[in-house]
Amino acid sequence: MTTSSSPSRPAGSPLASKQARWPAATAQKRRAYVAICQGFVGSLMMFVGSIGIGWIASGSPMVRQLVVIAMRAERWGVTLSTILLTVGAMLLMRSWLRLGQRLGDWGDGTRRQVMAAIGAWSLPLLFAVPIYSRDVYAYIGQGRLLMEGRDPYAEGISVLNNWFSLGADPAWAEARTPYGPYFLWLEQAVVAITGAQPDMSVLLFRLLAVAGVLLCVLYLPRLAELHGINGARALWIAVANPLFLISFIASAHNDALMVGLAVAGTYMAATRRYVRGVLLVTASIGIKPATVLLLPFIALMWAGAGASWLRRLGVAAATAALSLAVLVLSGIPHGLGLGWTWAIMDPTPGYTGYSPSGFLGQQVEFFGSVLGLPGAAMADVFRTALKWTAVGLVLLLLLRGEHSRLVRRMALAFAAVVLLSPIIQPWYILWIIPFLAATGIRDDWQIRCLYVGVTFFVVFGAQDQLSVWSFVELPVNASSLAFAIALLFTCYLLVLDVHTRTLLIQGKPADLMRRGFRRILRRQPDAG
Repeated sequence: MTTSSSPSRPAGSPLASKQARWPAATAQKRRAYVAICQGFVGSLMMFVGSIGIGWIASGSPMVRQLVVIAMRAERWGVTLSTILLTVGAMLLMRSWLRLGQRLGDWGDGTRRQVMAAIGAWSLPLLFAVPIYSRDVYAYIGQGRLLMEGRDPYAEGISVLNNWFSLGADPAWAEARTPYGPYFLWLEQAVVAITGAQPDMSVLLFRLLAVAGVLLCVLYLPRLAELHGINGARALWIAVANPLFLISFIASAHNDALMVGLAVAGTYMAATRRYVRGVLLVTASIGIKPATVLLLPFIALMWAGAGASWLRRLGVAAATAALSLAVLVLSGIPHGLGLGWTWAIMDPTPGYTGYSPSGFLGQQVEFFGSVLGLPGAAMADVFRTALKWTAVGLVLLLLLRGEHSRLVRRMALAFAAVVLLSPIIQPWYILWIIPFLAATGIRDDWQIRCLYVGVTFFVVFGAQDQLSVWSFVELPVNASSLAFAIALLFTCYLLVLDVHTRTLLIQGKPADLMRRGFRRILRRQPDAG
């Protein structure tokens, strides 16, 4: 008789199924970390490249370091930096796409792997020279205005002595700040701590942005799970994506804190902690007023399902009164009042050419002028019509729809305002992605639109704002080189990469061409 060292277990027992899952889970974890490591390499390349073409304030001691001088003043240094920054950004883009593919069914443990990716990809960007934008230097100037007892809602930073040496874009010279009182407090605190030293100030503003990212990491999965959406997948879509990390950490935009507080406030309201939710969203408005749009939807949550119109109006009034009272009191310490409201009532004029409003308006102007009509006036009317269309959509989503889908309705209303505005900055779409991810982005045209949007803005940012000293003579313009590299890498992702090309296009390129030729031949009329 033979004996066994352990009793046999039926194949369907819990322990057997658990043991069967271990190899699969281990393999999935290993595959995920391949993507994480590749993304870390891309982020590290961006860090090195930022030294040569990122935004360094002329008053920074960094510009006197030999390595920095070589990277910024020598032809080879600027060219190498451009290649590293662009390839690094596109490699980070590919790693994000591959991470989503490698995690597969988004089972147990995937949230931990997404968080590992966010941490690994963020670390080099935390210490990079500002890229894709230099708004962070304007924050320093606005903090100096407050330190000198001036009103940033009435004056631009050009009234400051030596303001240009701190790296701010000249566009901020006469511009009033569009930020809320809480961010002005933070700007003043940073300047008080650093004495307006640009490098340390950038680092502190980055840490504030990281706080916003951490709020998203903490509350976004919870908000998603309230809506029956996988929290790890929502976190991958919204926070791990390269545009989010570049714009909110490398560029240090205060939008990170605004979005983080808004997500936390929405989660609180969705879990019936309404006062806390209103206060957190109010704090978000105090960073940047764009999230004022969320308050009416928070009020509807507070009113409850099936509430009468009288109760809805009463709760909406109470919500507005609470938020406004907090903001009015917040403006008292520095005599700021409600100066931030101009950012809502008097938005920045002009348009960006890649926004739907800007692009379509240009076509209206062109064809109007060709036909001998007042094209410019027609374009203005068209853009104004799109603005009012956004207002109409907000009202429709506010007044109609299921109570259980309030967060989704809020996300769509926010998207309408952002996407139909004449000015869209790359980081503006990050205002809406977390809320859309928390309420569900399907694996069809919806996720493909996200891929296209994120890729477009990563490619656009790679060549849009590069800091190259005017005396450096390059055989190829740095922006043109960056654009060419990013475009070639995008083509590689779409056509040659056997993994990523299936995300947008199903089938091999040769098969697609053959299929296309067959369709053309089938459509041709018979001879004779």
